[in-house]
Amino acid sequence: MDVNGKRTETTVLVVDDVAASRYAMGAVLRRAGHRVVPVASGSEALVELDVRLRKGTLVDVALVDVNLPDMSGFELCRRIKDRPQMAGLPVVHFSASAVDPGDRCQGLDAGGEAYLTVPAEPAEIDAVVRAAVRTARLRADYQALARRLTLLSETIVTVQAARSLQELADAAAEGTARLTGTPAAVFVLGPDDVLLRGISRDRTSIALPDEGADRTVAGLLRRLTRGQAGVQITTVAAPLWPAGFFRPGMQHDARLVLILTQDGNSAVCLATPTRGVRPVDPDTEALVARLAQATALAAEPLLMYQVERHVALTLQHSFLPQPHRLPELPGMDVSVRYVPASRETEIGGDFYAALRTREGMLTAVGDVVGHSLEAATVMVEIRHALRAYCVDESDPAVLAERLDRMLQHYHDDVTATVCLALIDPATGRTRIANAGHIPPLIIRDTGSADYTKASGPLLGLGLPHPAPTELFLEPTDRLLMITDGLIETRGTDLAASMEHLRAAAAGALPGLDALCDTLLACFGHDREDDIAMLALQLKN
Repeated sequence: MDVNGKRTETTVLVVDDVAASRYAMGAVLRRAGHRVVPVASGSEALVELDVRLRKGTLVDVALVDVNLPDMSGFELCRRIKDRPQMAGLPVVHFSASAVDPGDRCQGLDAGGEAYLTVPAEPAEIDAVVRAAVRTARLRADYQALARRLTLLSETIVTVQAARSLQELADAAAEGTARLTGTPAAVFVLGPDDVLLRGISRDRTSIALPDEGADRTVAGLLRRLTRGQAGVQITTVAAPLWPAGFFRPGMQHDARLVLILTQDGNSAVCLATPTRGVRPVDPDTEALVARLAQATALAAEPLLMYQVERHVALTLQHSFLPQPHRLPELPGMDVSVRYVPASRETEIGGDFYAALRTREGMLTAVGDVVGHSLEAATVMVEIRHALRAYCVDESDPAVLAERLDRMLQHYHDDVTATVCLALIDPATGRTRIANAGHIPPLIIRDTGSADYTKASGPLLGLGLPHPAPTELFLEPTDRLLMITDGLIETRGTDLAASMEHLRAAAAGALPGLDALCDTLLACFGHDREDDIAMLALQLKN
């Protein structure tokens, strides 16, 4: 009988070198409803088990005579148990001669589940066989459950450690696939019905056919989760699920495990196919539901951060003048570049400015320390303060002092770097105030390039700022101002990176755009911080 008390047919390997005994034992088992596979020796038994293992038809239990011609039944049991893929096969020893308690103990020590003394009543033989099978299956179920629980725990740890929604979705999809043994995908549906999906690795290719399918899935998930509380498990028929999703060119029903985030604005969905794959048992589906809950909890702070990042980037981009909107700067050509960080988890406070003043043209490049919404908002405040201050003040050192006081007054826990350059286009006279920033680089038409000797303390520290550094630009000179995101690399000395920049700038082709594009090509790949760059040249 199985765990529910129902009689179930099992396959029994009977190992006995006596043909009559083999026949008698087989007859008893067949009458009890079992299938019988008879063999005459230990060697034959191992060959038979190997063949069946390869075919996926391993027997349910081995009934082994203790006294075999080529090896003892105890030795056969040990060899079976030593093979990892057969270790769970229950073995029942039987004997008509070895009936002492020591023989029974030897059989149990060898790994056997039970010991029969024959002759025995048919009912006893049947009961012992079924008990051995039932115990082995329960043990296998518990071991499988333990493995799945360990896998679930490992997946949850990976999901919780995700630094972005994409990492989270990919980790949850891989965990779902390993739990279910099927291809899997995870969808995170944001507040604005923006759909992000992760797929399991090393599985059949999973890809939505087009953007229309994205919209189809997003609309379906939003309808299914409307008003939902807790985890919902449902099957979506193939006509409603995009064709070719789980396997190219094929339609599959999809088994969905859905849950809303706590605010009810976003949804998480774990999806697996239901056609052409082994059905997922209820215990495994319950574990997938637990994974969905953990994924939704881990997604909430990432979704919140995504909103924050969107706001910060909107501030950065909307308040930075676009190249085609730069003000006319008589007597000067200006080229700018702004490149957001490639990593989604970073938001910078980089900025640039080009302004007309009473004494000439003021250019600035700066960076608020930190990567957050606060850094982006402080960047906006500094840039607008600079625009206001330079209406009646042109001296870059005075402007740096005023920006420093403003930062101390309104944001006493924030620091920033900025480099200000005031240029008179008529004479080339240039005054530079540098507050903790990378100094400007002057590229001569002779093929040389040198950093200006301008330095000073960061903004926000309340330290006095030195007088501006003064120099004269020739019409053929190019002046370059950058933020450290262009060249700063973790583990590399900044001085070495600055020297690499100087050499690359010296070798750039003539022209401002050529200079900027050359430097971005050399240094601007896979950066961990935003990049702001401003290059200028006097007009002939």
